[in-house]
Amino acid sequence: MKLNVKAFALTCGLIWGLGLMFITWWIILFDGAVVGTTFIGRVYRDYNISFTGSLFGLLWGFFDGLIGGAIFAWLYNLLVSRFNRNK
Repeated sequence: MKLNVKAFALTCGLIWGLGLMFITWWIILFDGAVVGTTFIGRVYRDYNISFTGSLFGLLWGFFDGLIGGAIFAWLYNLLVSRFNRNK
């Protein structure tokens, strides 16, 4: 069974971007906004634990998940077709 690359990539992008945004809101709700740079803030430019930082995290996470999901689905389809050919 092959994966639809576009659908899988879009799903990964949405899950990663929205997940990062909601986790940021969760941290803000219980601990408040943090001024310092986080580890994810070093990877995703302009991300921090604030409302605007969560929006930057949503954008960066969406595109990161989109690219990662597309690569994963493409590689999965490639390997499935190679292994099914040998049977």
